[in-house]
Amino acid sequence: MKEKKRDIVFLRWLPLLLICTYVVFPIYWAVNTAFKEESEILGKSVTYLPKNGTVANFVDAWTNVGFDKYFFNSLKVSGISVIFIVIISIMVGYALSRYKFKFKMAFLGLLLAVQFIPAAVLLVPLFNIFNGVGLVGSHIALILVNVTFQTPFCCVMMRGFVEGVPYALEEAAMIDGCSRIRGIFKVVIPMLVPGIVTVAAFALIGCWNEFLFAMMFLNDPNKYTVPIGLKMMQGEYGIHYGAMAAGAIIAMAIPVLLFAYIQKYLVTGLSAGAVKG
Repeated sequence: MKEKKRDIVFLRWLPLLLICTYVVFPIYWAVNTAFKEESEILGKSVTYLPKNGTVANFVDAWTNVGFDKYFFNSLKVSGISVIFIVIISIMVGYALSRYKFKFKMAFLGLLLAVQFIPAAVLLVPLFNIFNGVGLVGSHIALILVNVTFQTPFCCVMMRGFVEGVPYALEEAAMIDGCSRIRGIFKVVIPMLVPGIVTVAAFALIGCWNEFLFAMMFLNDPNKYTVPIGLKMMQGEYGIHYGAMAAGAIIAMAIPVLLFAYIQKYLVTGLSAGAVKG
């Protein structure tokens, strides 16, 4: 019995503790730094809890640095991008699941293959294209990039979710007089809610954290998103660590709150998508 308990500790709890420490410690350190005064942050001694807690860093980041603009710009770009990604993913996922056509598997393989293309390879061509049509410097360019790069994987995920919906339910609806389009809206989409939430969550994380293309396409400080705002906080002669840590906490707020709220849908969606596909 003692050997069994020891095995459980070393094989289960100890690895979990190490992984949790590895994941949580950077977040803890960011929170710790965000509530410290600048003199304490730059002091010679390391403190693991703020001596004189302050919210001045959050106020500074939100008002003086301009994180209020960055935050709402990211919210706007990510929200619009996710709407388009989810709509396209539902249509493509449904087509890949329900219809048989030539080169279906080749198309599915192509959707997966494009994920292996490094984004940096397409940076210059996309910049030339957007510059030619006058989109450089606008959020539209970033939205198009987000939709382009996030949609293929989301379509593959959505295909698995659609296949989890029995086709017999659609047939029963069509027998009762529903058209295929109406059957999709009345039968398929309500049953796809966990899958839609899962796809939207993954797409939102990718769009929210987009840095490379945002750095290349946005040249107006009033249109910067959160990742660019964090980068701009690194000054030429110094770094305001407290405000940067506060900005990082603000940047994490949306993903953390989102996953906390949709956790039950996320688990259900991932389980449903793993059954078939």
